[in-house]
Amino acid sequence: MSDLSARALDVNEGWAGLGNELFEAADATFVRNRELPARRDSNHVHSVRASTPGEIERLFEAADREYAGLPHRAFYCDYRTPPDFSARLALEGYEHKESLVMLLEGELLGEPRAHEIRACVSKQDWAAYESLHEIDWLASNGGEAVTERWNPGIGFRSDRIKSPPVRSWLACVEGRPVAYFSSWEGIDGMGQVENLFTHPDFRHRGMATALMHHCVADARAHGPGPVVIVCDPNDTPKNLYASLGFRPVAIKRSWWKDVD
Repeated sequence: MSDLSARALDVNEGWAGLGNELFEAADATFVRNRELPARRDSNHVHSVRASTPGEIERLFEAADREYAGLPHRAFYCDYRTPPDFSARLALEGYEHKESLVMLLEGELLGEPRAHEIRACVSKQDWAAYESLHEIDWLASNGGEAVTERWNPGIGFRSDRIKSPPVRSWLACVEGRPVAYFSSWEGIDGMGQVENLFTHPDFRHRGMATALMHHCVADARAHGPGPVVIVCDPNDTPKNLYASLGFRPVAIKRSWWKDVD
């Protein structure tokens, strides 16, 4: 179980790193993208091994140096992170959010309805994806005001730069894209599916289940057996994933703090 949990967490970190700069420094792995300075997924530290006061101080200094000019500092932690470091983040006033890591090992359950699903490849496809992503972003952020620093376009660009190797798919009604989902063959024989969204006017028609079956099959067609998905433990999609055969294997904590 612990080996599967660790591999699932590694795959998810691999997903976050796609399209960004990766390097090792101060007993940790750094993810950086100067073109997306406000995106925490594109600018964060993970796989922290620093545990002594001196090592932790060097890591903070390295983060300040490598992310100079960025509006935040972010660290992604899990059960492998030294507790001394997580405690230091709490002391320093970092906020945190938990994510539930779920894993599918056997067959995906449920019978998908027949829906048109096509690969997101053309400019028109990506424009439709971006339009749906904006609806998702605004709903997820409670209608928070769009600013230069905080806007749905940043999240879309973060998704777009991962393709390839990530493959994104659109579910359509009479040719109109109304839902999307993405698949990736992952690393070390374990894949990932992510970013499931259906337009509110087209929910409860089996779009999500159809996309789930399509994307799991696509990821597995490229080699993987187990497939990872990550979700908000306080949101309802986790129940859909569980009903389809995914089971919880780990908790990931994202810590962040805004800086001047």
